[in-house]
Amino acid sequence: MAFQIARLSGYSSAAIAAGIKHVRKRLAIDLARERKDSTDKTGRSNLSKLKRLRLVAGYALRYKGLGFASLLALGVAAAANLAAIGALQPVIDKGFGGEDPDAINRAFAILFGIVTVLAIAAACRAYFVTLLGERVVADLRRAAHARVVSLHPSFFEENRPSEIASRLTADAGVIQQVVSTSVSIALRNTALFIGGLSMMVIYNPGLMAIITVAIPVIIAPIVYLGRKVRALSRSSQDRIADVASMATESLGAIEVVQAFTREEAEKERFGSAVEAAYSTAQRRIRARSTMAGVVVFLISSAITFILWQGAQEVVAGRMTGGEMAAFVGYAVMAAAAAGAVVEVYGDLQRAAGAAGRLGELLDARTDLVVRADPLSLPQPLEGRVSFQQISFSYPSKPGIAALKDFTLEAAPGESVALVGPSGAGKSTVLQLLLRFFDPQSGAVLLDGVNIRDVEPVDLRNQLAIVPQETVIFADTVRENIRYGRPDAGDDEVEAAARAAVAHDFIMELPEGYEAWLGERGVRLSGGQRQRLAIARAILRDAPVLLLDEATSALDAQAEQSVQRALEHLMEGRTTILIAHRLATVLKADRIVVLEDGHVVASGRHEDLLQKSPLYARLAQLQFDVDAAQDLARPTAVL
Repeated sequence: MAFQIARLSGYSSAAIAAGIKHVRKRLAIDLARERKDSTDKTGRSNLSKLKRLRLVAGYALRYKGLGFASLLALGVAAAANLAAIGALQPVIDKGFGGEDPDAINRAFAILFGIVTVLAIAAACRAYFVTLLGERVVADLRRAAHARVVSLHPSFFEENRPSEIASRLTADAGVIQQVVSTSVSIALRNTALFIGGLSMMVIYNPGLMAIITVAIPVIIAPIVYLGRKVRALSRSSQDRIADVASMATESLGAIEVVQAFTREEAEKERFGSAVEAAYSTAQRRIRARSTMAGVVVFLISSAITFILWQGAQEVVAGRMTGGEMAAFVGYAVMAAAAAGAVVEVYGDLQRAAGAAGRLGELLDARTDLVVRADPLSLPQPLEGRVSFQQISFSYPSKPGIAALKDFTLEAAPGESVALVGPSGAGKSTVLQLLLRFFDPQSGAVLLDGVNIRDVEPVDLRNQLAIVPQETVIFADTVRENIRYGRPDAGDDEVEAAARAAVAHDFIMELPEGYEAWLGERGVRLSGGQRQRLAIARAILRDAPVLLLDEATSALDAQAEQSVQRALEHLMEGRTTILIAHRLATVLKADRIVVLEDGHVVASGRHEDLLQKSPLYARLAQLQFDVDAAQDLARPTAVL
């Protein structure tokens, strides 16, 4: 987040232009994909591309009861529609002739009964199908989120969290609409289409043969234009994700945006993204509207021709007026059903694109390999940490070594401070111990056990971390502290807050420990947020403690109090800390100096000032040695 805020604070016109260029580049890629899809030479039907919806079908099949009830209600409703048209034939043939006046009463009584059944079936269909859609989307969202939170951090280097959120919300919403509405309409109208065609064959096979010839003419543009709609639907969802991502980024750093008077620049960036989304949606709507218009024209023309042919049959005496009316009714029903299916087909294409994007999340796999039979860590854990000849490069920067032949031993209960210039590999050490990444060579051991052989959850349960960039969740104060140990009681939470010198400011909040902190803890100062993070680590009570400059956001008075709390917390625990301030360095049992990913010196503060030119320079520039001789005043943050 700090990196994102730094980026937001320095937008130039060139950066804005680069952002617009990026959006245009993405549009060009989508257009190329669209052209590729529209000129696919593999011979596969566009229907095969709807296989992405198998993901949705798989989740729907988990609820066979709801699915069966939906199909039963749908079948009854379709049968009632077909029966209603058939009930009108005797009315026309006999009732209007006056030979049997009661025929009209009987026919309309039957029709009333059919309509009643139709209404009940339609209501049941709407209920069961909508409920099934909501259930399927809820499961999809949970599964996708569960997959994402377990993924390797490198995944988030290439996939923006805001875009992932868009997939969980906007894309899932498209699927919900399709499953709850569009699929139901498609199935209903497919049944009506097939039923209508079947009844037309029964009433007049000759006229039906003419319609059979026209069907391929109607289907061809559906396949061709449907392919374009599918490609544009995927592009449209991507552009919506870009809009959501940009809004999240700028609104998440609104104070920086306004402080640097970048409102107009942000408006231009967001406006460009919105226009790109609109442009893509416009092309999608144009393709979909063209498809609907062409199909409606072809179907209407076919109906007109059938009416003309039917009139000829009645005049020649080969059909009765009632049969002609019923045949035309079924033809109109089949045509209307075909038109509805065509309309829904566009929605299915959108859902296929959305399902594909969600499927990518569900198919994503972590880069961490977990043993099928993981080892257990010793209990109780002593906390001996060992880095043995580690070489590591981040996946996004494979040619740049973050650590090179790095070796470090931390004895149980020892506190080790890591210092060094930016990019020396300090944070990488913590990430490897947390097993967010695995080194390309070497091993990280905890009490003599290679952490590669341990279940990551079991490993991390033995670690507590206080990051420099504090994370506060949109929840109460109590639950934010309890995040460190969910089974902790209220008394334990408050004891941890007191130890972190947080209790007093918490009690000053309107609702105390039950105060709602808002997204990212916007109601608290930086120092208050950091003290909550320290309380969270204290509550976790883990044998290994990781501190990424845990007092960097505190004022001098609060820092002295929290330092005492941390000293108490560090007793009996192995502590690895990244040090940016002299007060933190002096409290460590040992100081390790890193440069370019490897250890260049190790020892106490006074010794390192004499034997390590790098440390002496860091002490002069970063730790403010002269001012630090008076320990009553901590130095500035790096």
